[in-house]
Amino acid sequence: MKKSIILYIEDDELDVISVKRSLSGLENDCELHTAYNGIEALKLIKDDVFPLKPDIILLDLNMPKMNGIEFLKILRNDDELKHIKVFVMTTSAEMHDRQQADQLGISGYIIKPLNYNVNTKRPDLMESFVQFHLRKILNDT
Repeated sequence: MKKSIILYIEDDELDVISVKRSLSGLENDCELHTAYNGIEALKLIKDDVFPLKPDIILLDLNMPKMNGIEFLKILRNDDELKHIKVFVMTTSAEMHDRQQADQLGISGYIIKPLNYNVNTKRPDLMESFVQFHLRKILNDT
């Protein structure tokens, strides 16, 4: 079975740690790469010497420098990259964000769990949430 290459574009280090931890608990053979924003992700994918060729991109929408929607627009306008499956993983439940992402051909829109009382992510919920969704994404690939 082919090793799945995942690019996770996320500016929250705790979310990156949760995804890494969740991936290590799965039976699937995966290789995870991370980027802090869309600009860093494009540098990895379009590197002149060793371009990263992800099978799946997990994409946050709210990031500095280049947000997820801006990144998606560039990705979908590139003939060599537009085929990559993109799953948005965000805290944004805004209909406008979802509609924009859907129009740009995403494979899924996943809303990350929050503890709304204190407006923080709950690590226990986040890890089981990520593991559930990653298992589904990887099994469908």
